[in-house]
Amino acid sequence: MKKNKKFIFIIIGILLVVCVAIVAVVLLSKKDDSYRIIKVYEYEGDGIVNRESIGDIEPYNNMVLESGDNIKLNTGLMTLKLDDDKYVYVEEKTEFSLEATGTTEDSKTSINLKSGAITNEIQNKLNDESSYEINTPNSTMAVRGTTYRVEIYEDDKGTTYTRVSVFEGKVTTKLKYADGTVEEKEVGVDAGKEVIIYEDDTTTDYLGDVTDIDYSTLPDEVLLIVGDVLDMDESMTDEEIVRNFKGPFTVTFIYNGGVFGTQTVNKGECAQIPILMPAPSGGWDFDFTTPITEDIEIEWK
Repeated sequence: MKKNKKFIFIIIGILLVVCVAIVAVVLLSKKDDSYRIIKVYEYEGDGIVNRESIGDIEPYNNMVLESGDNIKLNTGLMTLKLDDDKYVYVEEKTEFSLEATGTTEDSKTSINLKSGAITNEIQNKLNDESSYEINTPNSTMAVRGTTYRVEIYEDDKGTTYTRVSVFEGKVTTKLKYADGTVEEKEVGVDAGKEVIIYEDDTTTDYLGDVTDIDYSTLPDEVLLIVGDVLDMDESMTDEEIVRNFKGPFTVTFIYNGGVFGTQTVNKGECAQIPILMPAPSGGWDFDFTTPITEDIEIEWK
């Protein structure tokens, strides 16, 4: 009888240990799912993080951010990392506030861009319970998973512009009026396209239709991000990646298998027909009204 009781106690003890282990695993798993990592991933320069409960804080690498923080970068570089799969690349003279709530399973991220420009990279598509939004003075935009840049600038008349350039995925944009109301109609911007929104003293509207991105006007550091998104040749140097987007390009004229001459042409401009001709008959096998967008060779035939 005593042996039976001892055996029962042993079984009960084992069951208790197993139950405790299961509960611990569940709690740890839940903790992992609910914990959002929001931090300054990389920083170098002159910037400030303003936190309502503390005031101004000097940013530093791996600094943990809180929802409600206001971030300002005057000079240098800064990259934020959210949830291990979202990155915000901050350009100089940029200010924005950050609101990040929920868990990794139902994350809600909202960035209120006040000035300057940021590039957002969302590596994994968001689920239906999560959201990622950028708000500017005259627009709001939402994504599920993409890489895009948002810039705010003003002209000499005080008109505010928002430029949205999409490098991967798709961004939906809506107009936001001076009284805070948001237009219900959406305008989608696909990869390789951009849209510009303006706001003057009388109205807020799209400057024109969605157009191709003018890469020549983007900062070099942004083009390096785009090059990575587009999986450009890893052997290319940073300078080669930038030149691929901006130019200038080399036009090489070939005659009888050799180089007859070269021209340096800015991106989007046209090559000029050489004044000298390599032979009395024949011609260059090329339409010289075609804009140059890459290094090319033109043969005499």
